[in-house]
Amino acid sequence: MAAALPERLSDLGEWELLRRLAAFAPPSQLEDDAALLQDSSGRPLVVNTDVLVEGLHFSDATMGAWDVGWRATAANLSDLAAMGCRSVVGLTVGLVAPGSTPWPWVEEVYRGLSAALARYGGTLLGGDCSGGAQRLLAITALGHLGRGAIQRRDGRPGDWLISSGLHGLSRLGLALLREELPLEQRGRLPAELQQRAIAAHRRPQPRFDAVAALEASQPAELPWRVGGTDSSDGLVAAVAAIARASGCIALLERERLPLDPAMAPWPHGERWCLAGGEDFELVLALEPAWAEALLSQLPGTSRIGCLEAGPGPGEGLVLWQGSAEPLPDDSGGFCHFQNPKKAAPKGG
Repeated sequence: MAAALPERLSDLGEWELLRRLAAFAPPSQLEDDAALLQDSSGRPLVVNTDVLVEGLHFSDATMGAWDVGWRATAANLSDLAAMGCRSVVGLTVGLVAPGSTPWPWVEEVYRGLSAALARYGGTLLGGDCSGGAQRLLAITALGHLGRGAIQRRDGRPGDWLISSGLHGLSRLGLALLREELPLEQRGRLPAELQQRAIAAHRRPQPRFDAVAALEASQPAELPWRVGGTDSSDGLVAAVAAIARASGCIALLERERLPLDPAMAPWPHGERWCLAGGEDFELVLALEPAWAEALLSQLPGTSRIGCLEAGPGPGEGLVLWQGSAEPLPDDSGGFCHFQNPKKAAPKGG
């Protein structure tokens, strides 16, 4: 009898792979996109590592080298903000590239990276370089925690789900840059919307301002407890991650989706809002009193749903309010190792 073939990463998918790798780390250490440590002074320190691969996260067809550097930095800083950081210590960069890569491309990547650090704080702490068949950036970012940690597992039944901003713009920008849309459809899109969408894709903004507003709006009578993550893999993926870690069911309100009004009539608008990915907004689970205070404190923030009691950690069901059916499979956002035809596209 033939031996069974070993499971492949494409069989497991990203979330199952992370669940299995968590067995090699302390409990809950791999649950969020960043790790919470302490520096020598005892101050909480957040460490995040992200890998950006040519053809998957960036390409010459969609952005220049300066934008690659900015975007790579912003993606990592977004993970720091999603853990509750207010300040950036710095980052290290591992660069892999073929020997044929032009120096001006590398120089512009680091110019974009430096510009993002100049905007948000922190310095380039070091890194490494290696030759390879494909261009790749492996970035580790470090930041200091603010008042408290934001963690996926800290959602509770009854919490409101809050989005710090609009979703779907980055995916529209990618479609425009890839020339996916027929000329007739593109011609009906306002020029201002096209410009905002391309900017959202090429130069995302980590939401440290949302963390500051979260701290400023905390009611005095409430302890610090914030469930949350960022929406780099898509809005539904972020909501599902919070629900899964918190042992809850998430209910989304269709009429409250954080979709740009200019995209609302667009055929892909709702789907790209739910699963387009790479919007880098914060998705938070908060007690209603705190959520209301945050909504008043931070323009552009919106309530998108709530958490309800669920079967326990691991499920992460996301439903429309008033429906017993989970959202469709294609609303789950990007997941590494999937069949490319099933996975929502990233920035390549």
